[in-house]
Amino acid sequence: MSEYGDFSMGQESSELEQMHQASGGEQDFQSQFGVFEAEHEAAESTDFETGRHVEFEGADGSRYESTDFTNYSHDTEESDHVFAAEGSESMHSAQFSEFDALRAQLGSSFAQGTQISTGGDGFSIAGN
Repeated sequence: MSEYGDFSMGQESSELEQMHQASGGEQDFQSQFGVFEAEHEAAESTDFETGRHVEFEGADGSRYESTDFTNYSHDTEESDHVFAAEGSESMHSAQFSEFDALRAQLGSSFAQGTQISTGGDGFSIAGN
């Protein structure tokens, strides 16, 4: 201690540091298919046949011959075919990443002094 008192100066500082990291991802896949198929077949057949054959030979040598014949034929055929296909696919992919950083500096300065005076009444201490 001197006759002028004590005097001190200083500085305080502190830091706050915080980091946060998050990451993730997602994937979606959809598949949808549909098939439609139809068939139709038909067949028809008709046969009609008649006949007559007459043959005659007489004693006198005469000859008679007659032929009647009817032939009928009916054929039908059908065929239908339908084919339909429909499909869809979709895919989604997403990824993310986050990074947060917080840094704060806190600083303060101070000054402090104490003065001692010796007066007529004794010692007295005055401080700031």
